[in-house]
Amino acid sequence: MIFARTALMAFLSLAGCGAISAVNVASAPLDAFTLSPVRPAAAAKSGGRHLIIPVADATGAVATERILVKPNRLQAVYLPTGRWVDPAPVLVQSLLVASLQASGGFRLVSRDAEGLTPDFVLLVDLTDFQAEAPANPGGAWLVRVAMTVSVVRDEDRSILASRRIEATAPAASDAVLDIVNGFDAAMTTALTDATAWVLRQTR
Repeated sequence: MIFARTALMAFLSLAGCGAISAVNVASAPLDAFTLSPVRPAAAAKSGGRHLIIPVADATGAVATERILVKPNRLQAVYLPTGRWVDPAPVLVQSLLVASLQASGGFRLVSRDAEGLTPDFVLLVDLTDFQAEAPANPGGAWLVRVAMTVSVVRDEDRSILASRRIEATAPAASDAVLDIVNGFDAAMTTALTDATAWVLRQTR
């Protein structure tokens, strides 16, 4: 495909270029993308509960606004023509806050306590947030999102439950927008699972 033959392959070979070329690529403007929170068809009963979701933990390769691509399991590079509107851990935090607030299961879902005493804290470890190149020529690109989520009762700081949530989705091509659409599909599945699970753990 055109993107694979030009932009991505040129970027993968950047390490062999001179410093001036590297600066030129790094300074080029990038299109910014975001993803969609989930909106449940029917809202749960909220009561008076308050949930806090801090910024997700993540490794250095994931904790960036650049869109991570893995040509193989040992290599990490970034799309040369696109980025997220926020670093991935902040983007995932925002999506979880919006999705869980929209669920109706809490009176308030926020990023921090904001002077209030929360009932629960949701800790998130974002382990995978990447597009993966096909293993075989002509194969489909795959987007993978994986995180470990833990519900903590704020009163005694006890961990009520933990779970790993993983979702994948194919990308129609290796074009930037198709890869972003793959992220949106995978994240929708992950957010749906995470929202339902958190609501069950905090009843």
